[in-house]
Amino acid sequence: MISQRISNLTARARGPGAALCCAAFLALFTGVSASAAELGPEAQLGKSIFFDQNLSINQNQSCAACHAPEVGWTGPDEAINAHGAVYEGSIPGRFGDRKPPSSGYATQSPILHLLLSNKDALFVGGNFWDGRATGEKLGNPAADQAQGPFLNPAEQALPDSACVVYRVCNPVNPDDYPVSFEDIWGAGTCDIAWPANVEIKCAKEGGSVALSTQDRIVSDANYDRIALSIAVYEGSPEVNAFTSQYDYAMRGMARLTPAQRRGAALFRGKGKCSNCHLISGRMPLFTDFTYDNLGIPKNPENPMYQVDPDFVDLGLGGFLANRPEYAEYAEENRGKHKVPTLRNVDKRPSPDFVKAYGHNGYFKSLKEIVHFYNTRDVLPECPPDDLEGAGESCWPAPEVPENINTSELGNLGLTSVEEDLIVVFLKALTDGYQP
Repeated sequence: MISQRISNLTARARGPGAALCCAAFLALFTGVSASAAELGPEAQLGKSIFFDQNLSINQNQSCAACHAPEVGWTGPDEAINAHGAVYEGSIPGRFGDRKPPSSGYATQSPILHLLLSNKDALFVGGNFWDGRATGEKLGNPAADQAQGPFLNPAEQALPDSACVVYRVCNPVNPDDYPVSFEDIWGAGTCDIAWPANVEIKCAKEGGSVALSTQDRIVSDANYDRIALSIAVYEGSPEVNAFTSQYDYAMRGMARLTPAQRRGAALFRGKGKCSNCHLISGRMPLFTDFTYDNLGIPKNPENPMYQVDPDFVDLGLGGFLANRPEYAEYAEENRGKHKVPTLRNVDKRPSPDFVKAYGHNGYFKSLKEIVHFYNTRDVLPECPPDDLEGAGESCWPAPEVPENINTSELGNLGLTSVEEDLIVVFLKALTDGYQP
């Protein structure tokens, strides 16, 4: 592990890697981000796609099913959050293996790249918990990520990218698309000779839409444009709002309470939170876009363990093992998952609404995960057959015991009151505050 994180890591990460951004995405993103009053047409198209549940094999699941605004762009079902925290896909009984990450502020992540320091490797950027949406294809990890769930058999499960294109170009509910695909990407971009059985093929696993070579080229280009449109929406002020109490305090339009200020001081200091969740600048993103193994235990209620009791989530290391240019770094990154933004970490529709925390949703409250950061290496390991004392007298064994970050968490020496104060500060990061 690199012994010291660089405070300006984000700025450095946006250097060579960011140059890979395609011109089309940059033009759209810049135009939309300039206005905080309402969505521009490019972002409106992305929003229509994001909330369209017809873009799934059974026409029952949208992107928002796992990334809902009322809970900070993550999972909105508290019954699921309270247990395995993994959401069911469009096909009943199909589950992934991780809790939905927040899609809020995801467009700020740079393209996945490697930093080397004294022979230590540090991966920065990308999206998904394991970084596999690198941003190398479309110039932005959020756009790369947007293409994944549509075709994932455990998520929206459409059998062919052409099915997504067909349903966006020919929406089931046209009123849901006040801005059409051709309005943004040009007249004639949807001119594809669709076969008569396209809907039949798109409603069945293993189906494939028969297109001519030229139409397939057009369809593939449109699939990329759909992902870029989603990323424009995800980069808009509706998603990246910067309207928390903390933001207004930084602008001099509100004040943090004494408890929040004490929590912020602990966040920066004794709690070491800001080592990874950077808090520098007037609009911090509360992440350094790197990866860590926190030593989180298995979530035994994750449906994956019912399918494969021996499953181990290797995170970034599992992804790197399948990339020849990065495979040599796979072992030292086993068990590492992306450092998430803490913006909207407490956003919820009601005070008692249950949210899940950690890549596998093991923790069910901010207090619990802060307590874990504080005491992971202080409390003994729970006996495998007796987990009743988890979080109080012991902690279960980590799912991946290698590469655990022991320098920035595990034995912080925080009192229970200090843990509470950090939680109070985290609650000040919720967008929608009225100053």
